Amino acid sequence: MKNRLFPLLLLVLAVCTRVLGQGSSAAGEPVELATPKGMVKGTLLVPVSSKPLPVVLIIAGSGPTDRNGNSVATQNNSLKLLAEGLHQQGIATLRYDKRGSGESISALGEEKDLRFDDYVTDATHWVQKLKKDKRFNRVVVMGHSEGSLIGMLATQQAKADAFVSLAGPGQPADKIIRNQLLLQPKAVTDIAYPALDSLKLGKTVANVNPMLGALLRPSVQPYLISWFKYDPQVELKKLTVPVLLVQGDQDLQVPKKEADLLLAAAPKSKLVVLSGMNHVLKEVGTDYNANVASYKNPELPLASSLVPEVSAFVKGLK
Repeated sequence: MKNRLFPLLLLVLAVCTRVLGQGSSAAGEPVELATPKGMVKGTLLVPVSSKPLPVVLIIAGSGPTDRNGNSVATQNNSLKLLAEGLHQQGIATLRYDKRGSGESISALGEEKDLRFDDYVTDATHWVQKLKKDKRFNRVVVMGHSEGSLIGMLATQQAKADAFVSLAGPGQPADKIIRNQLLLQPKAVTDIAYPALDSLKLGKTVANVNPMLGALLRPSVQPYLISWFKYDPQVELKKLTVPVLLVQGDQDLQVPKKEADLLLAAAPKSKLVVLSGMNHVLKEVGTDYNANVASYKNPELPLASSLVPEVSAFVKGLK
């Protein structure tokens, strides 16, 4: 990969609770969760059916990523396309704007008060609400990128029926950041690594080099500390429900070795490696420039095998 950093980690932000509405169409049913700091809003897509259906909770990746998989820096509609694709397969979905993104901006509060566990609590509450909705017979949690770890924990806490990891890291977040920083000049790692060591130990860093302000600013350090304490391999081992690991072989941010680590931790999981799929779930082939361009191309379709693989897994649940 070229010397460019794709932050799996543009760090800010998370979500919490209210009764899901009734009735839905292909356009989607607005839903929301009340948190102590504001409402978190999402979209529920429910296919027309006379019988209860499986529903998939879709959890977005890192940073201020909205329900559609977009942020200020990326506009690709990956999660919107995924939800619509599953809807066409007769599977309901709920996707939502994380705190600080989309229509949930007001629920962020102050960045210094955000913790990784807030995301987990919010996802857990969504699962609990979906489990109470008589339109659904199974609740599957699906997390993309950072959302994979959130989903593992929410699956445990809310006792979801199955779990799907999309491009989920297999190492703790501090190791992922270190690996990404290796793409930068040595001067950057010399400054960043001691700070990461401190945060891993639960200690904030008082003086942050301005060069690393975007990543290690004081207001985001408590969030990083709360995130670094979790190991995806350890958490995945705790799951007793069916697990699907989906990985693209053209992912610039989370390479296949991360999925291999997850599979080694939970060998009963099913690993599917999709040819040509990148981190934003698009089919791009081996061209680097096309891969980068896909992050800002909402018209580019999803990898062709993604929806069929997820659909087959969900429909195959007993």
